[in-house]
Amino acid sequence: RFSCRRLGGGLVQAGGSLRLSCIASLRTFGSYAMNWFRQAPGQDREFVAAIDWRDTSTYYAESVKGRFTISRDNSKNTVFLQMNSLKPEDTAVYYCAAGIKPRRGDYWGKGTQVTVSS
Repeated sequence: RFSCRRLGGGLVQAGGSLRLSCIASLRTFGSYAMNWFRQAPGQDREFVAAIDWRDTSTYYAESVKGRFTISRDNSKNTVFLQMNSLKPEDTAVYYCAAGIKPRRGDYWGKGTQVTVSS
């Protein structure tokens, strides 16, 4: 069973920064790619960022490239999403997900709200 203890999130002004963390309860955390997705009100869930299990390759949606950074610490079963230069359009519920490959969510954590005010 997958669960994710979320840290971070909340309300920030445009141009600000937030850091999301997800501590996953996966016994084989280091075997999974880790992903962040988000869902804005009235919209479909969309891919944000992914990192492979070796921590050697990262992937980003075009809309966040250059502003967001995904990283992981396999020794602590934790994946991070550093979000800089936030925009109001980044407002969404953010989800952490483990997958057998990047951009794929096989195990999902509960979302955390990020709100960016203009």
